[in-house]
Amino acid sequence: MIARILAVLKARNLEFIRDRSSMTWAIAMPFVLVFGLAIVFSGSDPDQFTVAVLDDAVAVEAHAHPFYATRFIEFVPVEDAAEAIRKVGRHQFDLLLASEPSMRYWVNPESPRGYVVERLLLQADAAAERQVVTGEAVRYVDWLVPGILGMNIMFGCLFGVGYVVVRYRKNGFLKRLRATPLSAFEFITAQAVSRLLLILGVQIVVFLGVKLLLDISMEGSYFALFLVALLGCSALISLALVIAARIDSEELAAGALNLCTFPMMLLSGVFFSLEGSPQWLQQLAAALPLTQILTAARAVMLDGAGVAAVVPQLIVLLAMTAVFLSVGSALFRWRFI
Repeated sequence: MIARILAVLKARNLEFIRDRSSMTWAIAMPFVLVFGLAIVFSGSDPDQFTVAVLDDAVAVEAHAHPFYATRFIEFVPVEDAAEAIRKVGRHQFDLLLASEPSMRYWVNPESPRGYVVERLLLQADAAAERQVVTGEAVRYVDWLVPGILGMNIMFGCLFGVGYVVVRYRKNGFLKRLRATPLSAFEFITAQAVSRLLLILGVQIVVFLGVKLLLDISMEGSYFALFLVALLGCSALISLALVIAARIDSEELAAGALNLCTFPMMLLSGVFFSLEGSPQWLQQLAAALPLTQILTAARAVMLDGAGVAAVVPQLIVLLAMTAVFLSVGSALFRWRFI
């Protein structure tokens, strides 16, 4: 069995390596996106200020305190005070407010936007108690890189497995493989391992290149980041196998794969955060594999999280992999019936 899996694995790897255009695109596309967006957004800040509020005080006191009537400030309810304070320190929130038992706030004195919001708050309530938070700002490119790499992993896994398997089925390649001793499990395993090795190899090259050229932030463990990438790739590859299990039309496969990728691009936080969005939307986003990948990757790269801190995301990705692989194996057909 191992010999058959290795034979198919070698064949798939050689097929990808010999396709120079696909390999070049897989490596070049993340560089182009990262550098392009870094240049576009390097000197611009959003017009709207962001203030985090503990205990859902926005809903309770929206009309009781004059500061909440200030225009051009987005008030974001938060529950985790420690996490919100950390984000104030990293300039991700301009200010953190708590209204009980009395009005108090946390601000980073080194944040230009925090300084402006603090002046506005003190005009509305000069008695507000001040708490100082320190920390360095997170550059947009530092926040962006995990999203771009995650998006590249998503496309590489979904289209690199799902579309290829459908193409094999359409041109009769799977039908010929069925006449060999190769089982469906062995074929699926070889395809998954091949794509996993190729994607991880490409992402390591891209990550090291971006790290060298842009000096992006990497506060945590490289091992933790590798685990996130490994289990993230596994979950997305398994999802691709579910999609490709029975489809024999490349057009239908492209539509089904796009139906999976676009919600993840929009809701998983590739280009922008969903903080402040409706709770139901955040819960929907949390059910997507890419959201779990990016949440864990940003925790490692920006906040210095170790393996223990991202265990919840790793468990979710592992569970998704098991479920998708089971469903994909059960549904798989060598040819459409």
